[in-house]
Amino acid sequence: MTKARPILDMNAFDNHAPQKKDSPQTDLLGRRLRNVGAASVLFYRDPIEMVSASGCWMTAADGTNYLDFYNNVPSVGHCHPKVVSAMANQAARLNINSRYLHQTVETYLDRLKATFPAHLENIVLTCSGSEANDLAIRIAQRAAKARGIIVTESAYHGNTAAVTDISPSAIKRGGLPDHVIAIAPPGKHAYGDNIAAGFADAVHSAAITLKERGHGVAALIVDSIFSSDGVFSNPKGFLRLAVAVIHRAGGVFIADEVQPGFARTGDAFWGFARHDVAPDIVSMGKPMGNGFPMAGIAVRPEMLAAFCEDVGYFNTFAASPVAAATGLAVLDVIRDENLQNNAAVCGAYLREGLQHLAELDGRISDIRGAGLFLGVDLSEDGDPTRPSGQLVGDVINAMRRHRVLIGAAGKYGQTLKIRPPLCLKRSEVDFFIEALGKSLRACG
Repeated sequence: MTKARPILDMNAFDNHAPQKKDSPQTDLLGRRLRNVGAASVLFYRDPIEMVSASGCWMTAADGTNYLDFYNNVPSVGHCHPKVVSAMANQAARLNINSRYLHQTVETYLDRLKATFPAHLENIVLTCSGSEANDLAIRIAQRAAKARGIIVTESAYHGNTAAVTDISPSAIKRGGLPDHVIAIAPPGKHAYGDNIAAGFADAVHSAAITLKERGHGVAALIVDSIFSSDGVFSNPKGFLRLAVAVIHRAGGVFIADEVQPGFARTGDAFWGFARHDVAPDIVSMGKPMGNGFPMAGIAVRPEMLAAFCEDVGYFNTFAASPVAAATGLAVLDVIRDENLQNNAAVCGAYLREGLQHLAELDGRISDIRGAGLFLGVDLSEDGDPTRPSGQLVGDVINAMRRHRVLIGAAGKYGQTLKIRPPLCLKRSEVDFFIEALGKSLRACG
C-alpha cells in the first residue's frame, strides 16, 4: 500500500543523511542544522544557498540561475522594483502599529475590499496565513456556536495550534482531534464524474458525524484550489452544493485563498469566484505582500462584531503603513502589468506543453488546475491507481539539475505542483517544458 506523506517531507532534505564533504556549502548547512535543529526544513536532497532573485529567476551562491516554478510568495515577480520601492519609501517615512490613522492603510483596505463580494465588508490584517486562518476559525466557531470543522484529507492551513489541528498533511504522528473530520478532495478518484454531488455528500456525512460527536458544525474550510491535496480546480462551480450543505448544517464557509488568490487562476481574482459561491470568511496570505509578511481575512461584519464582543483582536505589526504600502503596490502591479490575463494566457500555453509531454510519456496520468496553478500526477506505467511519490521526488531533483525549481503535493506526494510567478513569459514556459521532458527521460 502506498504510504501518505506529510507535506513537509515532500522534496525535503533529510537531516539525518550523511552530508557531502566536498560541497562548498557544507559548513553553512551544518550551521543551519545546529541553529534550527529538528525544526529545520530545507528543499532538495542537496540544499541550495540562494543569494538573489529577479522576476521568475533565482540565483544561487555558485552563480547558477534557476527558473522558479514553485514559489508563489513573490507572486508578481521576485524583488519587483515597484513593490520594493513602495516598501522602502514608506519604511523610511513612518512605520507604526495600527492604532493610528493613516491614509495609505485605508486606501489599501478600500482597494482590497473592492475585489470581494459586497457582503464581506470588513478586513482584518494579520502577518501570516496561519494567523489569518486561526482567526477565521475562532470567528466561525463563535458565529456557529459550535466547534466542529470539516477539511480535506491532505489540507494544509497553517501552523498555530488550532490550525495544525485542521491540517492533516502537517501531522506526522497520530490523527486528527475529535472535532475535526477530513474528507476526500474533489477529484474523480473519490467521487466519479459527479464531483459536485459527491463532495457535497461527503460534507453532509461529516456534518452529521460532528453533531453525533457533540461538537456541532462550525465550518467547512477549503483551499479553493485544493493545493496540498494535489490541485483540484474543475469543474467550475462544484463547490456550490457543498457550501449550501454547510450553511444548512448551521456552519460557516471559509475560503482559504492563501494559495489561489490574487489573480493566480487567470479566470478569476479569487479561487472561490470560479465557483460562484459567497464565502462567509476569506483568508489570504503569501502573495499579498510579494514577500513582505502580510495576510488577513475578509469577513461578514456581523460575525466579526459578535467575535469582538468576547475577545476582540489586535495585531502589532499587521495593518502598518509599510504593510499597506507594500500591499497596495502589489495590487497596482497586478493591474498595471495585466498579470491576471497573463496567468490565463501563459497558463493555457503551459497546459498545452504539458499535454504534449503526456502524449509522449504515459507516466503523466493527469493534468489539473487553472491559470498558473497546475498539478501534474505521475504514476507507475500511467496507472493512476499507482501514484508515485518516488518518481515525483526523482523528477524534482532532476529538474533542479536542469535549473528549474518545482514542488510536490498530493496525499502520496504524487503531484508536481506548478506555481510560477505571474509575470511568467512564454520563453520561460518553453524552458520549463524542455527541462521536464529531459528530467522524465532521465528518470525512466
